[in-house]
Amino acid sequence: MLLLAIILISLAFVFYTLGVWSEKFQKQLKKWHTVVFWVGFVFDTAGTTAMSRLTATQFEITFHTITGLLAILIMLFHAIWATIVLIKNNETARNNFRKLSVHVWAIWLIPYITGIIMGTR
Repeated sequence: MLLLAIILISLAFVFYTLGVWSEKFQKQLKKWHTVVFWVGFVFDTAGTTAMSRLTATQFEITFHTITGLLAILIMLFHAIWATIVLIKNNETARNNFRKLSVHVWAIWLIPYITGIIMGTR
């Protein structure tokens, strides 16, 4: 189960990073970016679920759990917003969206990195 959880979280990192940075470098939100955001969100949710099943203790409020929950919620918001922007097909909305993506990715990295640190202890 641990290996599965690590693979899922790592796939979330790969897909989310690919989507965010390719959108930034291409300077335009495209349909495939949004698909990749959703895939990253699904892998992150699945990986987080798998990791939570490995713990023998009850849910604890820690820096990692708070930032992890925040990251999943922000990823969900980000993917929904990308979908809406594409449906509306408004250039101003696309430009505004692009300004947020790297910030969302950076917030997502916090629990990813703290999870790695906690896992190596």
